[in-house]
Amino acid sequence: MIGHAFMGKAHSQAWRTAARMFELPVEPVMAVLCGQDIGRATAAAVQLGWAEAADDWRSVIARDDIDLVDICTPGDSHAEIAIAALEACKHVICEKPLANSTLEAEAMANAAAQAHATGARAMVGFTYRRVPAVALARQLIANGRVGDVRHVRAQYLQDWIADPEAPMNWRLEKDRAGSGALGDIGAHIVDLTQYLLDDQIAQVTADLRTFVKDRPIAGTGDALIPDRRGLVTVDDAAAFIATFAGGALGVFEATRFATGRKNAIRIEINGSCGSLAFDFEDMNVLHFYDATEPAATAGFRRILATEPEHPYVEAWWPAGHGLGYEHGFTHQIVDFVNAVAAGTDPTPTFVDGLHVQHVLDTIERSAEARSWQPVAP
Repeated sequence: MIGHAFMGKAHSQAWRTAARMFELPVEPVMAVLCGQDIGRATAAAVQLGWAEAADDWRSVIARDDIDLVDICTPGDSHAEIAIAALEACKHVICEKPLANSTLEAEAMANAAAQAHATGARAMVGFTYRRVPAVALARQLIANGRVGDVRHVRAQYLQDWIADPEAPMNWRLEKDRAGSGALGDIGAHIVDLTQYLLDDQIAQVTADLRTFVKDRPIAGTGDALIPDRRGLVTVDDAAAFIATFAGGALGVFEATRFATGRKNAIRIEINGSCGSLAFDFEDMNVLHFYDATEPAATAGFRRILATEPEHPYVEAWWPAGHGLGYEHGFTHQIVDFVNAVAAGTDPTPTFVDGLHVQHVLDTIERSAEARSWQPVAP
């Protein structure tokens, strides 16, 4: 695994847990954790359960005892690491968004296609697909329970930088992050809605806003450096309207300035026969409205997605004992390992990640042009 901050911790927990709670055809061995500083990497390896640490990911990728590379670094290094790993015939799982630009994502998708012949497989980590309530929603849509989808509403709302004096970090620098709320959290709702509908966004019209133009810079120990401020070069919020290839109309919002909202991923699907609604801040629940029922008794039904019949749940706890944020990462590793062992393509593929990148780039282009823009197929 390369990187050991927030995502590195989440992925490490998943690697530790997957083979303990699920029956896997092979057992993952957590061999090496890579970081930029060997001291911090060593401490993280001990804490997170890795056998050893390294500060040179290139030498680790070249090792014969390494079969799989998990990329948990900022977006500016995804392409370089993933392409090198695929060229070395390693399986790759890469955190989202796939890259910082369409050109990088195309190069990664091409590398994955070429490595496919060697048996190497690649997946991008849109983990919210693996929330049981979300996977159940996809099943209900695929089974026709909402009929023809007409409306899609999707929001990803956070507030962690609403304070204008919150310090700079790499997620606020375009060179490192690619974009702001758009790529960091907007990418998730782009992927989730396309996953739920099994359809692709075809065109968008968008607006991007940066509310706080500069922020204080933190020094050693997170103490702020007096009179030093850094320029924010990404969006704080993104709003866009989209049309799907199948005809559905979508309204999207992603912001890190929604005071009081911590990790609210809200999705509602309205169809000719019913509706579905989900909010990650109540992640074990899916709301379903069946429009075919008599109007006198019809209403949204609250489904607690903790039954063993629900996706992924059987391996965990008795009904009603809810799952949490970390479980989606475990499900992601389970699906990835099962696909690799079977020689099949894990999803979402790098091509799926490339399409999300096309959507993100088109949103930026639309916001600049102030017009509807088509998404490259």
